[in-house]
Amino acid sequence: MDCPSCGASTVAFTVPAAYRGLLRGDDPGMALCTRCLRLHPVPDPPDETPDFTDVSDAFPGNADAAIPLALLVGLLDSLATHRTEITELLEATERAGTDPFLAVDRLADDPGVDAAVDLRRRRHQLEQLL
Repeated sequence: MDCPSCGASTVAFTVPAAYRGLLRGDDPGMALCTRCLRLHPVPDPPDETPDFTDVSDAFPGNADAAIPLALLVGLLDSLATHRTEITELLEATERAGTDPFLAVDRLADDPGVDAAVDLRRRRHQLEQLL
């Protein structure tokens, strides 16, 4: 699947049941754009967990941290709307052994990423949120 917003490739994954309530819609999967980092619903996600380093090396290799981080990054377009969800995903990413703030910094520095949101500004706002 290509990103409907920018045309880049996406990484599709199944959203674990623990996180489905944090997202709008009933689709069991999401796709994260490898360029703009937007999330898109996927009605028929793959069974296996993808390699999120296809998006960026800023993503951890373990799915327990990569999936909540991917969801977190995809929700950064509106901190006000997604405040509760973002807080839960920050905590889940940390519990899985990854520093979400460092990951956002690395995504902001990745030349292959052209995020739809200003990741540096969002990182600062995330710190204030907590």
